[in-house]
Amino acid sequence: MSRNGPLALAFHTLFVTFILAPILVVCVVAFTPEGYLSVPTDRVSLRWFRAIADYPEFIDAFWNSVWLAAASSAIAVGFSVPAALAIARYDFTGREALTALFLSPLMVPHVVLGIAFLRFFTQIGLGGTFVGLVLSHIVIVFPFALRLVLSSAVGMDRAIEHAAISLGASDFAVFRRVTLPLILPGLASGWALAFIQSFDEVTMTVFIAAPGTVTLPVRMFLYIQDNIDPLVTSVSACVIAITVVFLVVLDRIYGLERLLVGRGSGDGA
Repeated sequence: MSRNGPLALAFHTLFVTFILAPILVVCVVAFTPEGYLSVPTDRVSLRWFRAIADYPEFIDAFWNSVWLAAASSAIAVGFSVPAALAIARYDFTGREALTALFLSPLMVPHVVLGIAFLRFFTQIGLGGTFVGLVLSHIVIVFPFALRLVLSSAVGMDRAIEHAAISLGASDFAVFRRVTLPLILPGLASGWALAFIQSFDEVTMTVFIAAPGTVTLPVRMFLYIQDNIDPLVTSVSACVIAITVVFLVVLDRIYGLERLLVGRGSGDGA
């Protein structure tokens, strides 16, 4: 295997720096003792982390985002399983059109989706409700879940299923004990990616959310419209820390390589 040359290493270093620099700056500014956005020079302070307790709206919005992302990603993954298996296994009329329809939310601007959902939910009585938020987020995260589940379904060896059927297993038993374990990496990675997309969504959600269902990104967006203090950076730093801890725990329990690639680093070729 050829090793990367100096030019490739320099490019990778610049790329990683470009990705991580904004995150690091936000985390550093969160420790400033000043009342404005600045990098701490003489000392660091937890002033703005303690200030989060004075704004319970951020804590409530965080839990709204967690429950919303968990519900919408779980439902989206559930819908993606039959869709992915049908697309991967059967050649039927309109297959490409159906796939394009499932992936179409990726091509529609979220502002357009927000206005459309606002009008639709208002007419059917779901405007500003948590159910309306879940339904709208399912639409935008479903393509991400579908793509990853579809990748696992396409690469699955169906000979194992045929062997289970030949041994007398029922269709449900084959699906539960053979098919689902084989596509589990796609399900897990699809859920994780859908969760992230739902948790970070702000453009569409700002049209649909009501005061009682405001998510954390929307709350932060509304806050910075009228304030320029570092409180938002401390909230962002807490979210980043929670994400890092979650990834570390996930790597220890399940393995990120197995989650994203489908096989652990210790598996044989």
